Amino acid sequence: MYAVIKTGGKQYRVMQGETLRVEKLLGDVGAAINFDQVLLVGTGEDITLGAPLVAGALVAATIKSHGRADKIRIIKFRRRKHHQKQMGHRQYYTEIEIGEISSDTSKADTSKAAGDKKPAKATADSTKE
Repeated sequence: MYAVIKTGGKQYRVMQGETLRVEKLLGDVGAAINFDQVLLVGTGEDITLGAPLVAGALVAATIKSHGRADKIRIIKFRRRKHHQKQMGHRQYYTEIEIGEISSDTSKADTSKAAGDKKPAKATADSTKE
């Protein structure tokens, strides 16, 4: 079973037991967190696609560590002008381990089917009689 989640402005394809680095999240090491912004859930050949989110889907994860990525060097250089500027940046990240992927699509399907029916509007001709 796999899912596509959205966190930190990015989308990640995750599977149970997988470890990945995401943008910095608040929480202590060892804390459990839940991702409720699930865009897609797949089991073998069956795929449940949200519009935009899958109703009732949840991805549970555990925070393994916090850290900073490798330094990215930025160099600005203007030729023949005696101008050279160097900067660097290290992005913070949180390393998480995906625990459980759960989707409750049966409730979402029944609630969607019940909500599709709309009452008929009364027309001006039917009110005159």
